[in-house]
Amino acid sequence: MADKEEGAEKKITKQSVDKLIAKICPRYNLSKDPDKVKPTAAWEHLLLYDSTSDQLEPIYFWLLDFMRETQGWKEIVKLEDNFAASPGGGYFSEVGAKATKMQEEGMKIMGTINTLIRTIINLIYDLKDFEIRLAQYEQAGNAKDKRMAESGLLALKNIWLDKVDMPQRGRGSIHQMTYELGYTTLRDAFMIATDLAAVDKMDLNDRVKRVLKPRIAEFFVWKERSEKELRKRFEIERAYLKSEVSALKLYTRWAKPYLKNAEELTMRAGSARSPDLVNAFNTMLLEVTLMGRKKVNIDTASNERFNPLPQAFKSYKERRSYYSILVVSFGFRGIPYRTPQGHYIFGGRVEVHFRSYGLNSDEIKVLDQELEKSDLGLALNLVEDTTESSLKELQEDLDHFIKGDEEKIPKTEESPLSFFGFGGKKSDKKADKAPKKPKKSLGIGTIPKDNFEESILRRYAEMKAAKPTFKLYHIFKKSKGMATFDEPEFDVPTDDVTKTVYEPVWR
Repeated sequence: MADKEEGAEKKITKQSVDKLIAKICPRYNLSKDPDKVKPTAAWEHLLLYDSTSDQLEPIYFWLLDFMRETQGWKEIVKLEDNFAASPGGGYFSEVGAKATKMQEEGMKIMGTINTLIRTIINLIYDLKDFEIRLAQYEQAGNAKDKRMAESGLLALKNIWLDKVDMPQRGRGSIHQMTYELGYTTLRDAFMIATDLAAVDKMDLNDRVKRVLKPRIAEFFVWKERSEKELRKRFEIERAYLKSEVSALKLYTRWAKPYLKNAEELTMRAGSARSPDLVNAFNTMLLEVTLMGRKKVNIDTASNERFNPLPQAFKSYKERRSYYSILVVSFGFRGIPYRTPQGHYIFGGRVEVHFRSYGLNSDEIKVLDQELEKSDLGLALNLVEDTTESSLKELQEDLDHFIKGDEEKIPKTEESPLSFFGFGGKKSDKKADKAPKKPKKSLGIGTIPKDNFEESILRRYAEMKAAKPTFKLYHIFKKSKGMATFDEPEFDVPTDDVTKTVYEPVWR
């Protein structure tokens, strides 16, 4: 399969995994030109097994269980799991129908999620307005700072004039009477008056005072009642926001398996031009790649009976860890058979490629990063792409309104929007203020080279991967009655092992 595929079909294949490792670690690149990659491995085998009577599932699980249980590869990850079927076969129709059902259910939930997001955004904007208004009430009741109290009271009077007096009285409002009916001092007197007693002390004629007194009394009644109602509505909408966020979390958990399964049921293995897929035939292709790794333990390795590390390594301080890597790539070409129970079994040709490597922790970190770029996530990015710009900005507001100012948010608590790829855990403010040291970002071509001790550790890791690789290949052939050959001499004799550069005989 080509390394570069279009659109959603861009996935990590067994060829590109090897090329990726060769790019990260030039040791496994046979080409002297860094722009051209000719991947190799410390040790590799290719196995072909063709049988229409034998099922493909037992082959896969036999190798997986042997790696995990017999050879002790505890850290096994699946790098690739792709498939494609001929359009004329029954398997294609059945899988396509399942994928369509998953897509429909996922998009229904996505519609509800989008509605919830819009509701949350509107609620946050309303709560912000309420906070601003409540801040004015708090300023007006501030007995310690007279300037602040005066500022808050004037702001509330302006609101009362615009939102209460003007809509209710129209031409009889203070605004209209001041500018149209000749009460030129009425508005200024209303803004200055702090209570009814202050009106009596003002130098105004009785005509203006008779209009001003009931308006001042009405304003203070409105001020008291409106504050209570506003605080009540603020708490109601904040409780509603909590329920909407909880519903958002619930629906996102429901949507995730539908979108993930719909993406995983998308056929993408092979190519339309592949001769293995004929439209009218009933055939299918499967591609699965597994990677196992074991960490090199210096203390254990130094005490081994055969081929130990030099004793000087017992006092060596590791700059980074080294791992034995085993990559097993499966390429299936099978014929789906439908059983009476409605399930499918597969028989056909399987190609298994065994490869072993020795990589350090920096190289594995970069490898994981590159694999994640091509990992499943296209369906989940649908939500992130459409809501990321707004929800990132709302995360702080959500934490503020949902948790409140007094409550402290635990560091381990997950954000309600963490499903979308942002939000995450609440950060520590003190840690945020502290200056952060820039971390060195590793990438392809920026990994430090091995020193002398690390070169020995790498070759040791390669040897510890090569022997299990051969055994896995060798014993599987025996289980199928195939011809086998004697095991190569992997181990270096223990005599004078520290004399020169530690080099296994098979390398």
